[in-house]
This record gives sequence, C-alpha cells and structure tokens, in this order.
Amino acid sequence: MLPSVYDPRAWEGKLYQDWEARGAFAPTGRAGAGRFTICIAPPNVTGRLHIGHALENTIVDALVRWHRMRGEETLWLPGTDHAGIATQAVVARRLGEQGISYRDLGREAFVARVWAWKAEYEAAICDQVRRMGWSVDWSRLRFTMDPGLSRAVARVFATYYRDGLIYRGERIVNWCAGCQTAISDIEVEHEDEPGTLYRIRYPLEGGGEIVIATVRPETMLGDTAVAVHPDDARYAGLVGRHAILPLVGRHIPIVADAHVEPEFGTGALKVTPGHDADDFEIGQRHNLPAISVIGADARMTAAAGPYAGLERFEARRRVASDLRAQGLLVSEEPYTVAAARCERCGTVIEPLIMLQWFVKVRPLVEPVLAALRAGELTVVPERFGRLLSQGLENEHDWCVSRQLWWGHRIPAWYCERCGKVTVAEEAPAACAHCGGTELRQDPDVLDTWFSSALWPFSTLGWPEATPDLARYYPNSLVCSGYDILLKWDMKMAWSGLRFTGRPPFATILLHGLVRDAQGRKMSKSLGNVVDPLEAVDRYGADALRFALATGVAPGNDTRFTWEKVEGAQHFANKLWNAARFVLGVEGVEDAQAPAGALEDRWIRSRLAACIADVDRALAAYEVGDAAARIHDFVWSEFCDWYIESVKPRLYGRAPGGAEALATLRDLLSAICRLLHPIMPFVTDAIWKQLAGEDATVVLADWPSAGAREPRAEADFGRVMEIVGAIRTLRAEQGVPAAARVRAMLEISPNSGPLPEGAGGLIRELARAESVEVGRAAGAGASLVTGDGTTVSLALGAADAEAARRRLERDLAAASAELERVRSRLGNGDFVAKARPEVVARERRRQEDLQAALAGMEQQLARLGG
Repeated sequence: MLPSVYDPRAWEGKLYQDWEARGAFAPTGRAGAGRFTICIAPPNVTGRLHIGHALENTIVDALVRWHRMRGEETLWLPGTDHAGIATQAVVARRLGEQGISYRDLGREAFVARVWAWKAEYEAAICDQVRRMGWSVDWSRLRFTMDPGLSRAVARVFATYYRDGLIYRGERIVNWCAGCQTAISDIEVEHEDEPGTLYRIRYPLEGGGEIVIATVRPETMLGDTAVAVHPDDARYAGLVGRHAILPLVGRHIPIVADAHVEPEFGTGALKVTPGHDADDFEIGQRHNLPAISVIGADARMTAAAGPYAGLERFEARRRVASDLRAQGLLVSEEPYTVAAARCERCGTVIEPLIMLQWFVKVRPLVEPVLAALRAGELTVVPERFGRLLSQGLENEHDWCVSRQLWWGHRIPAWYCERCGKVTVAEEAPAACAHCGGTELRQDPDVLDTWFSSALWPFSTLGWPEATPDLARYYPNSLVCSGYDILLKWDMKMAWSGLRFTGRPPFATILLHGLVRDAQGRKMSKSLGNVVDPLEAVDRYGADALRFALATGVAPGNDTRFTWEKVEGAQHFANKLWNAARFVLGVEGVEDAQAPAGALEDRWIRSRLAACIADVDRALAAYEVGDAAARIHDFVWSEFCDWYIESVKPRLYGRAPGGAEALATLRDLLSAICRLLHPIMPFVTDAIWKQLAGEDATVVLADWPSAGAREPRAEADFGRVMEIVGAIRTLRAEQGVPAAARVRAMLEISPNSGPLPEGAGGLIRELARAESVEVGRAAGAGASLVTGDGTTVSLALGAADAEAARRRLERDLAAASAELERVRSRLGNGDFVAKARPEVVARERRRQEDLQAALAGMEQQLARLGG
C-alpha cells in the first residue's frame, strides 16, 4: 500500500537507480515503430545546472519518454562540454586561493590539474542530471575532449584548412582583458548601462566643421575617417573632403557609407577600424588604415600619443576634459549604453584587431539556407525560421582561436627554419614546406563551440563509420534556447552538412528564457537566479518539472514562480491521494453490475479525448499544452467528478461496484502513463503498486485514445451543469456544506428527459436529500442551465429568511464600500495627485463592487426579497 504522504526524497533516488540498473534508457523498440534520436546540449563539466537547463531538458525528456513509450527506438545521448574558458578560470581561481599561480605551474602541469578537476566534477554534473530525472543512455556518455571527439576536431580543422575555409589573419575580435583571451559572441553579456553621449567638433580642412556623436571618445585617437550616409543631404557637399582629428591633428577623409544611421546622433560617424567591428568593415570597403590605440591590457598604446599608458576609462575622462578645455566638446548628455561584458569575469569587452584563426562562414552558410528552403531543416516555431535566414545572411567570419591552455590545441605547427605553417590531424615529423624538423605548435586552443558544433555526429563515432553513426544519425531533433540559435544550432547544421552531406537533425525546437516573476531576465546582479536543485530539494523533481512545463510554448519566454512549483507539488499529492484511494478499495462485490453506467462511459470517453489531445500537443512540441490538458483531466474530471460519482457503487450504496473499480484502475493506469513523461517519479512509484514491484512505467506502452462517446459526454455534461447549479444555489443561500437539500428540476421540452441514472448521480454529487423532476413552482431561488433546465432548492421558511438576512447585510456593506470608492474617485485632488496605479486600482475596485452588488440583488430577487 502506498504511504499516506508522497515524499519525493524517499522515492526519486531509488527509482532512478532502478531505471539505470535495468537499462531502461537503452535504445530498444518495437519493429517498425520508428526511431527517435537526440543529443543532450552538453552542460559545462565544472558547472551546475541552471534553470535554463532545467526547462530545456524537461521539454526534451517529456518528448523522449513519449517516443520511448510509443515503442520507438529512442536514444537520448548524454555528455558534457570541456568549456575551455569557464573551466580554466575556475581551476586557476582555486589554485590562486591556494597561493599557486597557474602560469608558474606551466602548461603541462596545469592541464593535468584540470583533467583531475574534470574527473571529479563531471560526476557531480551527471548526478544533477540524475536528480532531474532525465532519461539519458548513460552507456554512451561522451565528453568533448574524449579521444574520439578530439580526433573529429582535428579532422575538421585540417579539412577546413585544406579547403581554404580556415585562415590565420588580423580581424576584429571580442577581447577580454580580464581573461586575456578572445571570446565568442555567446560569452558576451549585453546589459544596458548609464553612459554619456559626447558630441565633438571635428574641424574641416579649408574651414568649417562637422560634429560627430560617440559614447567612446577615447577611441577617437584611432579614427581614420568620418562616414556619412550617401543619401544624407546634410553632408552631400562634404564627402571627399578631409576633417582634422582633434587632439591628434591627423587629417582624415569624409566617406559615404550605407552602414551609417542618419538618425543616430548627428548622422556623422567617427570611423575607428581598430576598435569596432562595423568600423572595421567600413575600413575594408574604403581602404582605411586601422590604428590600435588600446592594447590587450586595456591600456592606451603608444599610438595614443600623450595618453599612452592610461587605463582606457581614465583616458576617456582625460580626452573629454581636453576636448572641453579646447572648446571642441559641443555637449554631453546622459545616454543608455549597451555595454558588452565578459560573462565569466564581468570585464568590459574591448573589440581589438588581433592575429587569430578564423573560419570562413559564408560558404558554410549557403547549404544551410538551401536546406531551410527545401524543408530538409525546419524551425519551431516557424517565425524563427525567417529570423534565422536573415541572421545567416549577415554572419561574419568566426574567430575560433582562444588564448587558453585548456581545450583542443590548434593542430598547426610553425617551422623555425622557413616560418611557414603546417596543419595536420597529428603532429607532423617535418615541415610540409621545407622539410625542417624544428616545429612549434600553435599555443592557442580552439573555441569550445568548434567541438560542440560537431556534437550530433562526433558523439556517434565520426569520423569512423560506426554502427551507431549509421543507425542514429541524423538526429531527429535539437532543442535549445532561441538565444543560441545562430551560435550553436547553426554551427551544428553547417558542420553536419559539410561533413556528412545531411543536416544533423530534422527539426530545431526553440524555447524561450526563464524569467523571474516580474518578467526580468535572471542574473546574479539582480539576485534573482534560481538554482533548480534547490527546488528539487524543497518540492521534488516532479514538481519543478511540471511547474516549468506548465505554460511553456515553443519560442516564448516563461516566468518562474515558487507558487507554480508549490502548485505542482499539490498536483502530485492530489494524484497520490487519488491512487491511494483507488488501490485501497477492497471487498467490492457486484452481483447486479449494470451494463455501462453513464459515469463510466463518460470518463472513458473523456480519457480518449485527453489522450488524443496530449498526442497532438506532443507531436507539435507543445509540452505546456500537454501538461495543462493532463492536469485538467486528472484534477477535475477524474478526481473531482468521477471518483465522487462512483463512491456509492464502491461502498455498496448502489450496484456496479466491481465495474467502477475496474474503470478506476484502468484510468489510473492510463493517467500514470500519460503523465509519466513530465512527472516520471510519482507516476512510477504509483505504477509499482498498480502493476507490481518489478514493473516500471518507463517501459510501459503509451495509452491509445480509443473511441469517443459523444452521447455519454453530453449526458454527463447535463449532470455536471445541474450539480453546478445546485452548488451555486447552496452557496448563495448559505446552506451548510453538510446539509442535505431538496433539489427540484423543471426540464425544458427541448432538452429531453434526464439520462438513465442521472438522478442518483445528481443526488450524490450535490449532496441532495432528493431530486424531484417536475414544476419548480414556489421554490423561490432558481437557476437555468444551458439546456434550459430550471434548477431550484426547496428551503424552509427559516432557511430562506436566514439567507435573505445574510444577503441584505452583505449588500449593505458592499453599498457603503462602493459609496466610499465613488467619493474618492469624485475628488479631483485625489485623481490629480495620487499615483496612476492607485487611481487605476480604485477604478477596478469600483467595477468589482458594482458587479458584486448586481449579483447579490439577483440572489435576493430569486429568494423573493
């Protein structure tokens, strides 16, 4: 028998161990049922799961478990990411706390320390995955620096280089002076911060001036042009002339470029190719020199002249002060700046021109665009497909080198004799150009995203022709946040097309961000970050999973509240108590079982509808809709209506107990299977009591919808309406919950007689002493249902009088409150001086009171008052 209370801590760990021990997550299935494959988005090996991981993999696990229960050969492949910059930062910081400089250790010793760290913390992240209940095939656990995956990385790099798609050159990169490395776009956090917009006079050769606007006056020291839009009539006569750069005296051309936004600032743009990616492109188009006035240490370089050596923000203050002193600073005004910071250390990113390795993206993007146009690759929701195509059209070359020690070392060697580079999958014995044997490997490592771009096929054994690769590639699906669509999903797409000839997945399913209760993005600075494991500790994994699933829709952000998690825990308890009731019914005998009672036929039809709705929702990746549909069926139709309707039969007050119990058990079985993909633990705990301790719902068959019975649904729907009307009348008239009442029904000629057995159901569900069908004259209070049935209660004179007195008291109190609100809103000073939200609240209060008064007046009229 199930314990009286569902305690997640008592069940979750042992259930997951059971699933692993029996190999429940291995990809087995029925012949001809199909195949479903997906790879986990690899979490950082040294990190902790965050709420975004919890949402994403709750969605994925729901789909995986659904496909598995449908008999499909289902593989969810797990793994972790080496997370180069994050892991190096963590280990270096821990060494620093011990008084050890990682640079003093040297590269080889430091990397050995990181491998030891990985061994410890990969186990920790995998334990977190288990605690969330995600049904991955642990026998296939991969790591982005496994030997096989490392071989794949070297093969891809060497192939790109051979095909002219990788080059080493000088371009703008995101440089973090704190971490001392280039970083990817996804490792940059963009936050709006208060700043200043400076308007600066640039004198013109031959007289006159042009005013530019900038938020970074220190970079003007590296200006090599001023740009205006070719259609901007204000500056048409200045294109081709030269401006004189303030503080420096350098003469720089005025060029016309369509990139300039005439609406920003003055419409004249200072062009600093050495410190802005867009300016770099303008410089390329107009053959402008690039001058670097800020160095890798975030200090001004010798090219900054008298400002050399200053920290960049101190240089900003000094430049602004000098411009002010020379009368060249037209204005300074507060301005919101989209600051770019390193997500690891918080340092403001500096765009710098550096010698790095780059991948040519344009040739790789074209096959992806073709696959999107051909429908070989689809995006859910569809609107992101259009945005994706636009984003791909604007992709620029990808910087893949990182100035770190932890990661995939770039497979490039420089010859000490001729200085040329040799790129190879394995360390070459000699230079490919001159045969020299003194070779030095490039010290940099590859961007973490370079290896994770190969994840869908490298994890299955590529470049080897493995059985897993042949059987499970391409994947069926990838699921990710919309914020990494271009940063990860597309890198996987073009890598798969390039090296296998097929897209790595058929569908890209996008989810939104998890925001806090106020709709804000979660961040450490706001202090609103939620640790999913804290929620698991407090409420259990099922409650967190269900709370995240409820209301989620592809591509849309969702809000996290602790109230939702608590509500999901109440739902788990509701199901648990219902299961205890069903499994605890004993000794039911049925010598006179009716053939298909109305409530039995109704609930089976409603179950069929629920299963069909859930199937449609999951097929469309609408996990939130599936969760809501199951919740409504379990809470309302099963628990609140069906269980209550069959209690007389179970307790011998009406015939058909055995049939009722059989239906209850069938329903509980179907509910456990329906809900299992979203709430796996509580459903399996119940299943073991229902189907046997050796059974698991993980491997149970998904329920089939079966046929609907519209007549039974309509007939029981009439019962529900009448019962609802009786309950409303009881509440209005203050009838105690335990009191039995006489209900009278006047049936409309158009609705037909009550179905067989309906009277007994109404009597039981409405706690009525009797249900009389006939003319409801003289009863006083009444309600009319949707089919025209007039429902009334027969109250004694004393009860009716008490109800009238209560309503009159409530009416008087509400009238007084309404008068107070009206008086306040009629006061001009209040409306003018009070905060707008206070005035709005009072107006809503007035509307609510008016509606309540109208309802009470109707109740009094029904009582004859």
